[in-house]
Amino acid sequence: MEFSSKLLERAVNEMAQLPGIGKRTALRLVLHLLKQPVEQSQFLTQALTAMREEIKFCKSCHNISDVEVCEICSNPSRNHKIICVVEDVRDVMAIENTNQFKGIYHVLGGKISPIDGIGPSQLTISSLVEKVRTGQTEELIFALSSTMEGDTTNFYIFKQVKDFEVKISAIARGIAVGDELEYADEVTLGRSILHRIPFENSLKNI
Repeated sequence: MEFSSKLLERAVNEMAQLPGIGKRTALRLVLHLLKQPVEQSQFLTQALTAMREEIKFCKSCHNISDVEVCEICSNPSRNHKIICVVEDVRDVMAIENTNQFKGIYHVLGGKISPIDGIGPSQLTISSLVEKVRTGQTEELIFALSSTMEGDTTNFYIFKQVKDFEVKISAIARGIAVGDELEYADEVTLGRSILHRIPFENSLKNI
C-alpha cells in the first residue's frame, strides 16, 4: 500500500495494530478522522490518553475501574458472599447486561494456557484463593468460556479451594462448547447463571 504522506502512513500503521483492524480498514478510519473537525480528533486523543494514564484495576476483584475499589465491589446491595469467576472485563460486562447476577466478580486476567506460556502465576488465582481462605465466601461460580483452557483453569482453581467451606458451581452449558462468554446472547447467558450446576457435575461433561 503506497502512501502520499508519511504522517498518514504512520497513523494507518498504528491504527492497524488494533485487533481485527487491517490496513484497509485502518486507512478508512484515518481518512474519516481527517474529514472531521480537528476538535473531534483532539477529543479522541484526550480520551485515549486519559484512559491509558488514569484507569485503575479494582484492588478487590481486578475489574477495570476509575477508583481503587470498583462500583460493583463497593455496592452494599450486592451479595459479597457469592463470587463469579470470569476471564476478563468483557465477561463482567456481558453478565451485568443480563441483570441476573447480584453477587460480585473476580477477574482472572486470562486462562491457563501452557501453549501460550500462561500459567497460574500469571493470573489472579492466588488472590481468589485467599478470599476463599478467609471464610467470607459462600459460593464460587465458574463462568469461564467452555474451551479446553477454560476447563483447565476451572479445574485448577477447584483443586485449590475444594477443601474449604465453599460451594463451587459452574454456569449451565447453555453456552455452546468452544464459545466465548462475551458473544453469548443475554437471555442464554442469564439463564446459564441462574441454572448453574455443582462444579463436580460439570466434570462429567469434560
